[in-house]
Amino acid sequence: MNNTSNDILDGKTVLITGGTGSFGKKFIEVALKEYNPRKVIVFSRDELKQHEMRQDFPESSTSPMRYFIGDVRELGRLMRAFEGVDYVIHAAALKQVPTCEYNPFEAVKTNILGGKNIIDAAIDCRVKKVVALSTDKAVNPVNLYGATKLCAEKMFVQANVYSGDKGTAFAVTRYGNVVGSRGSVVPLFQAQKSNGCLTVTDPRMTRFWITLEQGVRFVIKCLGIMKGGEIFVPKIPSMNIMELARAVAPGCPTKSIGIRPGEKLHEALISEHESRDTCEYDGMYIIRPAHAHRITECRTWECNVPEGFTYTSDGNSDWLRSEDILPLLESLLVSHNDLRKA
Repeated sequence: MNNTSNDILDGKTVLITGGTGSFGKKFIEVALKEYNPRKVIVFSRDELKQHEMRQDFPESSTSPMRYFIGDVRELGRLMRAFEGVDYVIHAAALKQVPTCEYNPFEAVKTNILGGKNIIDAAIDCRVKKVVALSTDKAVNPVNLYGATKLCAEKMFVQANVYSGDKGTAFAVTRYGNVVGSRGSVVPLFQAQKSNGCLTVTDPRMTRFWITLEQGVRFVIKCLGIMKGGEIFVPKIPSMNIMELARAVAPGCPTKSIGIRPGEKLHEALISEHESRDTCEYDGMYIIRPAHAHRITECRTWECNVPEGFTYTSDGNSDWLRSEDILPLLESLLVSHNDLRKA
C-alpha cells in the first residue's frame, strides 16, 4: 500500500475551515508550493484576517486561492461553500482552554454543533473526503475543550455510517501541542526572557510536540490513505517543559505558578481502552472505530498493538532535549512573527 498519493491535491478543490489560522496558513503554503490544486478555499469568519492573508496568497484569475466569509455554526453558508469541493480540512475551533471554560455554550456551538454542520453539508454536497483536526486533550478529557473535541471525534467517525451511498468519507487526525501556533508557549517564553524570569506551571509537566509543517504534512498524508472512520495519531516526541525553557532562555530563572484549572500534568494520545482497535503503521497509529463492522473499509487496518497499550507524553520513548530544540527555535519564532501579522 502506498503511504500517500504524491498528487493527492492536484486538480482538486480543497476547503479549509478556520483557514486564516496558523494551520491554514501553513497548509496553503505547502499546497501551493508542492501541489497543483484547482482551488484552495479559505473559509473563516474574520474579514480582516482574510484581507491580510490575501497579501501573501492573492486571489486572482490565475491563482487557485478563494476566500469565503462564513461561520461553521451556519449550515446554509457551509452548503453554499461546499458546492464543488472535493476535500474539506476542518480546522475551525474554539481551542483556548480558559476561553472554553468561561464560555461553554459558545464552545459547544462551534466545536460540536459546528462539526455536525460540517458533516451534514459535506454529505449533502457529496464532498469526497473530510479530515477533522483533533487534539490530545480529547483523550480522557478534563476540560470542556477536550470534551467538545472528544464529542466531535465520535461524530466524525460515525458520520461514515450516515453518508451511506453519498460516498463521503470522514476521518480524524489527533496530535499534540503545535509549536509555533497562535498561543504557543514558545513566543511567551521569548517575551518573558527579556524580563529575566520564565513562568512554568509545573516543572514535571510533559507534552507531545509537533511543528506546524509536520502537522500539515501529516494531515495531507492521512487524506491520501484514509478509508473513512479512522483516527490517525502521529508518532511524535515528548518534551519536558523545563527542557523547553532551557532551550528558549538558557540560564534564565523560572518560577512555578501551578497547574491551571482544566490542565493535566501529562497528556495522552491513545488511551488504554483504544488499544484493542489500534494499528501501528508507517510512523503513526491508526485507531479503527469501535463499531468497525458498520464501517467496513476500516476493517482492512489490522490491529497489532498489545491490549492495554497507551501512548502518553510521560511514557513516550522519544524525547526532545534542549539541544534538539535550539536549531528549531529561530525558524519557529520567525514563523510566529509571520503568523501574528496574518
